Amino acid sequence: MDAQGRGRADDVDPADQWVRNPQTGEYELRLPDAAPHPPRTPGAPGTASRHRPAAPPPGVPAPRTAPAPDGPGVPPPRRRRGAPEEPPGRRGNRPAKKKGPRGRGILLWTGGTTAFLVLAAGTGGYLYLKHLEGNVATADVGDAGSSSFRKDEAFTILVIGTDKRTGAGNEGYGDAGSVGHADTNILLHVAEDRSNATALSIPRDLIVDIPDCPTKLADGTEKVVPGQQGVRFNRSLGESGRDPGCTMRTVEAVTGIKPDHFMMADFNAVKTLTTAVDGVEVCVAHAIDDKESKLHLDAGRTKVEGEQALAFVRTRHSFGNKGDLDRIGVQQQFLGSLMRKMSSGDTLTDPAKLLKLADAATKALTVDSAIGKVGTLKDVALELRKVPTKNISFTTVPVLDNPAEKVPVTVVVNEAEAPALFGLIRDDVSLTEVEQRKKRDKKEEKAAVAARLKGTKADASEVRVRVLNGGAAGGAAQQELNWLQTEAGVTKSENGGNAGTELSKTQLEYGPDQADQARRLADLLGLSGSAMKPGESVTNAQGLPTMTLTLGKDFKGAGVKLNASSAATKVKDKTTADQVTCAS
Repeated sequence: MDAQGRGRADDVDPADQWVRNPQTGEYELRLPDAAPHPPRTPGAPGTASRHRPAAPPPGVPAPRTAPAPDGPGVPPPRRRRGAPEEPPGRRGNRPAKKKGPRGRGILLWTGGTTAFLVLAAGTGGYLYLKHLEGNVATADVGDAGSSSFRKDEAFTILVIGTDKRTGAGNEGYGDAGSVGHADTNILLHVAEDRSNATALSIPRDLIVDIPDCPTKLADGTEKVVPGQQGVRFNRSLGESGRDPGCTMRTVEAVTGIKPDHFMMADFNAVKTLTTAVDGVEVCVAHAIDDKESKLHLDAGRTKVEGEQALAFVRTRHSFGNKGDLDRIGVQQQFLGSLMRKMSSGDTLTDPAKLLKLADAATKALTVDSAIGKVGTLKDVALELRKVPTKNISFTTVPVLDNPAEKVPVTVVVNEAEAPALFGLIRDDVSLTEVEQRKKRDKKEEKAAVAARLKGTKADASEVRVRVLNGGAAGGAAQQELNWLQTEAGVTKSENGGNAGTELSKTQLEYGPDQADQARRLADLLGLSGSAMKPGESVTNAQGLPTMTLTLGKDFKGAGVKLNASSAATKVKDKTTADQVTCAS
């Protein structure tokens, strides 16, 4: 019974207690016995409820509320003149709901966010959101990051997984004395238009220069932790008192990309988040029985959660060459699966699961103080929700084995490839779009190449060409010339001698006004469209434009078509490595 004795809170459908605020567009906890009042912006003066809220759904801690300031003398709610008296627990003429899935109104401003990001927005109710805010630890990283979060800008979050042992059951993981190194590192960049995101993994064993790091100590004083040159990236956190701000500064020094914010979690995060969503599906090509990580999986698809999920992302002895780069690939697969699970209908239509997920996610996190408020965390989650999972690209810093090591253990940045990738992320370019553009360009190029063979063909007697030897056997140019003149009717042909360079494949270069001649010669010689190179013609002794045919190492003899074997041979029951087949 509440202070007025108007029925029990648990007699009311929780779905009826969430009311949309027309000013904010969000759903708020509104009590069944609360007097109607104009909607107010959360946090504005006078928004605190005068009544005790109903008990939260299962698994949600009961919020602490202050005593009703007006005591038992609060008047009953008014109703319009002539309107029927409202039954207890109902508002106005709203019809009773059938029992079934509850809390669907919450879903209007809740969705699957990416893994390792909070779902504080997904539970509704100001008091409960404040409870979630109390779960999150914060750290002041100064000017290593941004001082605020803006919803109309691109943003970058450094996600750090530490190897620090906390919580029961984690004694078997990591270094027993670790202060919490940067064990797993993902730089998540979200595009300004929210159409895509890029998750860049940074190997913990990457050799970097750690810059000097201003840090704030627990007592409020500040000190500068000296930098180090030529050390592993994971030492940018924990060692010598380095905080996440130091890891952020190291990321900027290596990539040129300045993280706006950070989110840090330890071993417990994987366990609690996967348990909250009832497991995440992973797939392995072969059975795994890893004594070190205690990972035991059958081949194929398996659902992992809790300890098994942690073992899956921690193991480095069950995949590839048992190194950190292979483990990064496994972690990326896992995170992609976790993202899909968090945004799936099974999660979004289950209020209890959403509440459990929000509580687990916030308890697992330490964030920078700029996003430590529940309202900001909610904004981050809602902005992340806008990114389609199909447009979230996973990639890794391009690296090479450390040349300073006889037996490579660490890696260094691949300076030939990494700057271009860093530039794409820094310039807010979608890697998904880049890949799609590559496929589109390749398809268009293939079509353009095929088009070179289509069109009218000149008569053989009109074809002007000089023949060069660019890798074929000695005398090949003269042999081919003889065949062209005596057998193919290409009488306006000449020997150009050696090309001075070697080609693996025969090539025909021609000017724009000789396309019809090129098509005739390609037909005679069995040239593919890719062997035809639109370019410039040369001038023969008569001052007329002439094509250049350079015989490559693929030349098979005078008069033998280059496509003879492929045209004459048909292979049945052909498969390729990218096809999935089953033994029968």
